[in-house]
Amino acid sequence: MAKSEVDIVNEGESFSQRGPSEVDRRRWLIACGATGGVAAAGVGIPFAVSMAPSEKARSAGAPVEVDIAAIPPGGLKTVEWRGKPVWIVRRTPEMLQSLDGLDSKLADPQSNRKEIPTPDYAKNSHRSIKPEIWVGVGICSHLGCSPISKFPQGKNSDMGNDWPGGFLCPCHGSTFDIAGRVYANKPAPDNLEVPRHMYVSETKVVIGKDQKGEA
Repeated sequence: MAKSEVDIVNEGESFSQRGPSEVDRRRWLIACGATGGVAAAGVGIPFAVSMAPSEKARSAGAPVEVDIAAIPPGGLKTVEWRGKPVWIVRRTPEMLQSLDGLDSKLADPQSNRKEIPTPDYAKNSHRSIKPEIWVGVGICSHLGCSPISKFPQGKNSDMGNDWPGGFLCPCHGSTFDIAGRVYANKPAPDNLEVPRHMYVSETKVVIGKDQKGEA
């Protein structure tokens, strides 16, 4: 004989009447927790992105502090500042000596041109604060190519027996001395840029800032 609805209720309360069992309740809590976690993650991702620097902030470029202690004599270290490659060269005495007597061969030996302004403290024959350390932007003033280093001198180079060492732009042949000064009658109209910089210790230089403030 089929049991009536009253008989079923009398034998034990139905789910709808007695509420969820302990197992059902646990399943419901787990499901809610998982859903809440996904929702929280969905909210967290945009928040993380909003905390990241914007493209505008990155392009503005804060000053960059660089440890130069490990640069060997005759070595070059490249860092990025405002999306530009900045070279830091530790020049040897021979490199510095190569600058002597070049003025007549250069387009702007005193760095007086204003298209790419040079800080006053770099308007000297070595274009630097410390003679042995040169800081310059590795972008040719012609069409924005990046020159390559050609440090070996004379017969040890592939630039000719009278080459004193420096940089060559492979795009159109502009050449620069070891202080980034462009040779005369070359496509590049100006010397390589010397960014504003300052030393905060004997082994650390800040690029993009000097005693006058940030660039």
